[in-house]
Amino acid sequence: MAEPELTLTASLRPAALDARRGVVRLHPEVLTALALRPGDPVRLAGRRVSAGIVAPAEPGASTALLYADDLVLGNLALRDGGQVTVSPVPVTQARRVTLTGPVPVVAAVAPQMLRLALLGKMVTPGDDVSLLPQDVLPDASARALVAAARRSLADTVGYAWTSTLLTVVEAEPADGALVTMDTVVGWEHDTTEAGPTEAGPTEAGPAEAGPAEAGPTGAGPTGAGLTGAGPVGVGTADDAPRVDELPGLRAQAEELTELLDLGFHHREVLGRLGTTVSLGVLVSGPAGSGKSALVRAVAATVGARVRRLWAPELAALTNDAAARRLREAAAGVRAEGPAVLLVTDVEALAPADDAGPLATVFRQVLAETVRSGAAVICTTSRPEAVDPALRAPDLLSLRITVPLPDPALRREQLNVLTRQVPMAEDVRLDEVAGRTPGFVAADLAALVREAGMRAALRQKSARTPTVAMADFTAALEVVRPTSMAASTLERASVTLDDVGDLVEVKKTLTESVLWPLTYPDTFARLGVQPPRGVLLYGPPGCGKTYLVTALAGSGRANVLSVKGAELLSKWVGESERAVRELFRRAREAAPTLVFLDEVDALAPVRGQATDGGTTDRVVAALLTELDGMEALRHVVVVGATNRPDLVDPALLRPGRLERLVYVPPPDGPARAEILRAASRMVPLAEDVDLGALGEELTGFSAADCAALVREAALAAMRESLTASTVTAVHVATARRRVRPSLDPAQVAWLAAYASTHQS
Repeated sequence: MAEPELTLTASLRPAALDARRGVVRLHPEVLTALALRPGDPVRLAGRRVSAGIVAPAEPGASTALLYADDLVLGNLALRDGGQVTVSPVPVTQARRVTLTGPVPVVAAVAPQMLRLALLGKMVTPGDDVSLLPQDVLPDASARALVAAARRSLADTVGYAWTSTLLTVVEAEPADGALVTMDTVVGWEHDTTEAGPTEAGPTEAGPAEAGPAEAGPTGAGPTGAGLTGAGPVGVGTADDAPRVDELPGLRAQAEELTELLDLGFHHREVLGRLGTTVSLGVLVSGPAGSGKSALVRAVAATVGARVRRLWAPELAALTNDAAARRLREAAAGVRAEGPAVLLVTDVEALAPADDAGPLATVFRQVLAETVRSGAAVICTTSRPEAVDPALRAPDLLSLRITVPLPDPALRREQLNVLTRQVPMAEDVRLDEVAGRTPGFVAADLAALVREAGMRAALRQKSARTPTVAMADFTAALEVVRPTSMAASTLERASVTLDDVGDLVEVKKTLTESVLWPLTYPDTFARLGVQPPRGVLLYGPPGCGKTYLVTALAGSGRANVLSVKGAELLSKWVGESERAVRELFRRAREAAPTLVFLDEVDALAPVRGQATDGGTTDRVVAALLTELDGMEALRHVVVVGATNRPDLVDPALLRPGRLERLVYVPPPDGPARAEILRAASRMVPLAEDVDLGALGEELTGFSAADCAALVREAALAAMRESLTASTVTAVHVATARRRVRPSLDPAQVAWLAAYASTHQS
């Protein structure tokens, strides 16, 4: 009996949650007509044939349309629309899949990680696929694997992992098959492939959650040595980067080279001295900073082979299967002569919180391997999450830290990454390096790729295209450092110059916040310690948060934004951990501005809480982070509150939030300036006098003034949707709707507080 089929019209869904994950959506009636269930595979025939996973379309969808993203439409050669024939196909497991892609991605993404990115997707030779994994899988172990894959892809590839496209070169069978954990996945011209694991096959369904992270693919040559992690398996010297391709890591490379050279080639000297050397090393550093590339480069220098294990994959297996894989890898390293067992993301294998039986096996294997004379090097971007027992003298006795690059090192890395990129004369890499605080090598590689992609879009027909400074500027708008993936304040297009009035406040913030982040060398030259923090206080709606947004818009520092209550947890110890994690991320991404909104909720006066001492411990953790034994370099903390009297006094002493800045309610001229700033994009009629209006708005805060302009525009729209200007009549209508929100008693109290506490 022939399978049913329907011919539908293709429709683009650019903002879908499942974008670039191989999912197509059909009306529920169409699914019923084709005897399909959500998650079933289908054959898609347009101008070329492809395959996908079906899911129900949103309410109100048409029964005549097939909804797909740009990736699926491109695979069907229907980017401009057209007819698609949809028919069910049986679930067929892909036996083997071979792919190709940008050189840096091929070097960085191991086959095992690549298989997880494809898990649950239908593949056909000639199709383009993304690295975005299916996020909703029925098998719990598969979900854990995919979550680990997302983190590791971000670590190894950087920002570009969400936009990179790969091409399926071969697939068995060739008429469309589903990638499972038993599929053998590999790169073209690469002898190392990801084979079946002991975890067993997994049937994957379509992802229906997660942000639409797809974007245009970046291309162009870059320095793969900076970020390449190499394939899982045995690495050779031919595919390893050179040490001189790792600017900023030369000191770490020299230390590691001396250790491995001594342990591999000069043990007789140690024997004559009556001592030994332990070749267990923990390499820590921010995600994407080149830890694995460092190990591979040094191993190639000393003539050692590298066998790499990805800890999250082992942790997702059964204990017996993971232990077997560990022992087999260690036995191989011991038998290969000078060799290194490289375990990446080791915190997944031996977590500090819950070190189970697998962590015990790992410690035993680690000790046996190190005693045999082989080297075991573990990498992590979260050293505090690694089991402390691994730091024993006979295990990981040496720790090497990869630092976050400063502007000078970022300039060197950009030199390496753009070595083969034809650049226009106006490109200023010094400026690019200065505008990328918190960027690691992987982020800079993503930036170069994004700039190259934008240059290609501008010069599709040019014979000698070049990358211009405008391309880097545009790339900086979308590429963000991986260390700032969460709790970030979106960089706005406003700066302090766009803030109406508040001249003295802006001057104080420039000196106390921007100068320490932008000119740290000047403070060092003059031998003074820059201010550690600032407390903004004032009535609600007077622009405290907007001022911080304007500071973020300067683009010279990363910004971490946290509301005070977000760090509080009912579980003992979790709140203090959240504070430590916040400042750890701030140090990694330095120069950083940490914004604590509603800081009175996070750091109230100690000894008055009724929560069992949770807030008291949080205040103690916050005080320690701000002015403790560990220096807080190139990090400035800005707190905001409308109740400064509720903040613990210890937080306001010099060395912590030492500058108290009062943000007063606006007076008449200030309200006029705020109205002008808020109405910059609003077409006002000539009869609207903002100066006179500002004088009339007694008791209005900055937020009230902005709300008045917005309400006036809405009044014009209510009158006519074709209105072209906002008139004085519309403003008068808005005046009747918007009421002042300032409390005179609170304003008077804050003014009195400022007179005695103002810095």
